[in-house]
Amino acid sequence: MATRSFGRFISDETGQDLIEYSLLLAFVALAGAAMFMGMSSSVNSIWSAANNRLAAANSGS
Repeated sequence: MATRSFGRFISDETGQDLIEYSLLLAFVALAGAAMFMGMSSSVNSIWSAANNRLAAANSGS
């Protein structure tokens, strides 16, 4: 009885797609976090340049 139940448990594939999609979502989330961490310095320099131009335009008028 127990071996038959264990055999059905091993061969049962319901929920497999849920696990695969969860792993894919975790990979995408980690890749996105790594990308945002790598982009922080370039985004900071873009915002600094925009801030400097706005400050110069404000003081020039």
